[in-house]
Amino acid sequence: MTISKRAVRVRNVLIGGDEPCICAPVVGADAGQVLEETRQISAKKPHLIEWRADFFQAIHDEQQVAATAREMRAIAGDIPILFTVRSELEGGRPISLTEEEKLRLFETVCQSGAIDLLDYELAHEPYVPAVRQLTRRYGVRLVLSYHNFDCTPSKEELVAKMRQAEQCEADIAKTAVMPTSRGDVLALLQATEEARQEVEIPLITMSMGALGAITRLVGGLFGSAVTFAVGQQSSAPGQIPIEDVKSALSIIMKYSE
Repeated sequence: MTISKRAVRVRNVLIGGDEPCICAPVVGADAGQVLEETRQISAKKPHLIEWRADFFQAIHDEQQVAATAREMRAIAGDIPILFTVRSELEGGRPISLTEEEKLRLFETVCQSGAIDLLDYELAHEPYVPAVRQLTRRYGVRLVLSYHNFDCTPSKEELVAKMRQAEQCEADIAKTAVMPTSRGDVLALLQATEEARQEVEIPLITMSMGALGAITRLVGGLFGSAVTFAVGQQSSAPGQIPIEDVKSALSIIMKYSE
């Protein structure tokens, strides 16, 4: 795997280094579930933990979200935490937060010092500068994401989305799409390979669902810096248990050097 020209170091983890990182999601509905999942996932030693806060029933309570994030940090130790809120249209849970309310939540959580990275959807481009500004204020890395749960756009469109994330000053660009054929899976991998030649920030790419599961194992060979794996519960279609991902990656990376 070619190291990005600007690999991102978060705590002791290098994102965009010579091997892909493994990120496991936490999807608990309340603080007790979130913290128990964090304990169990931390014991499996992923490189990153993602808190999918759209699953959290008290998401409208900024202080409760921040307090839970601080407790997660205490449990996770030095494992970086990625904070993500997705709407239903973005493949997440039904939430009624407006983008302005999300920004206030992001500010509170970033200010808590508990999180290391924040994921935000590129589709909300008018709000991206404000999100970029607040993440920089608190030293939080910004992941700008493009999701398509209906299809896989052309290779050229996918590369353009990753380029757009870089132009919007993301620290990391993420692209996740739904395949309807093996050709779509290949298009995602080809787009990743092309984008890493011209985009100077780390990339996270995946083809979702069972058809695209292979990209969660071999994506690193084409330039994807992070793969998402199941620690306790899946947060997206096609995720593979962390134990299987670790085993597969150890073989793939060993024989691809």
